[in-house]
Amino acid sequence: MPPGQACDSLLLFRHAVAQDLMGFALLHNGELEGALLAQLHDADFPNSLQLELQSEPGRQALAVTRRGLERIPAAPDQRTLDLLAADYAAIYLNNGCRASPCESVWIDEEGLAMQEPMFQIREIYARYGLAVQDWRRRPDDHLVHQLQFLSYLFEHAGGKDRLLEAARFLDEHLLRWVEGFAARVAGCCDSLFYAGLALLTAAYVGEVRDYLARVLAEPRPSAEEIDERMRSKRPVGVREPTAYVPGASPTW
Repeated sequence: MPPGQACDSLLLFRHAVAQDLMGFALLHNGELEGALLAQLHDADFPNSLQLELQSEPGRQALAVTRRGLERIPAAPDQRTLDLLAADYAAIYLNNGCRASPCESVWIDEEGLAMQEPMFQIREIYARYGLAVQDWRRRPDDHLVHQLQFLSYLFEHAGGKDRLLEAARFLDEHLLRWVEGFAARVAGCCDSLFYAGLALLTAAYVGEVRDYLARVLAEPRPSAEEIDERMRSKRPVGVREPTAYVPGASPTW
């Protein structure tokens, strides 16, 4: 492929991934309401994802998500909305599924929230002049914030450094726990859509990482290599956020 075409292809990939990731962040951000459900139906989600998934887990997750959305009317009644809201609360709010959307709970040896991974991620955000708006309500290591940050990196990736940062962030943070989160959600929630969404999110970011390995000509490190790398990182102190990650507000 000529260099110009390669650059164009990479640019299209970056923009596609940035938009898809923001879409995932939106769906994990709050309860499914009537207007959003209508938009999903109109867009033929998840067929509307711009990155075509190739892996078997990716295709299976697409199928589950598609069937889940087909079971929800485009104009749902209140009972349907209440059932979806209960599922959302069990996954993201009250720990009913025991599937925390925050990294610390999965990584910390005692399963505690707001531990070292949160502060590591806060330091990464700060390098780009970013921070969450209210980390006490939704910590820095929450799934929504991580997806938003990755979207930011892809959208503003002017060179190889940003793509390397995206690969490193996926390796050291999101990919260390999102598959466990997805499996737990899929085995707990009542709505097929939320099961599919969790599985699809995990499959999607995994395939994005595989693509980055090819683009950067650097193989993905093993889980053991990542664990060793993270053990060598020193803990960081607590610092209050001073700005906000674009789109991190509850009204995003």
